[in-house]
Amino acid sequence: MREAALPTILVVEDEFMLAMELKAMLEANGWRVVGPAARVSQALELLEREPPTAALLDVNLAGELVTRLAQELRTARVPFALASAYDRPERGDILIGVPNAGKPTTERRLMAALDEVLKASWE
Repeated sequence: MREAALPTILVVEDEFMLAMELKAMLEANGWRVVGPAARVSQALELLEREPPTAALLDVNLAGELVTRLAQELRTARVPFALASAYDRPERGDILIGVPNAGKPTTERRLMAALDEVLKASWE
């Protein structure tokens, strides 16, 4: 009997240690991590190669905003949450109201943000 495939998540984070912490938390909660990607161009390549179940985005990647990637995710109907240090990460209309797990985050906050975007995508 074949096991069910794990849900996949694209992690977009330019700080290596934070990306590894997010990856460990997600894998501990049953996700298969795609990436992490440290640049928007990298994330777009990964999105094209393997559309994920969901995505987790840092808003600012070394000065590059993720709004273009967020638009591509929305077009591909891939729900996404943020992992951003910004109190109000509304940098572009596409990010307004998107759940933010914060940065740094806890496993509980991370999973709550993902649950929120996944629930909204099913409604």
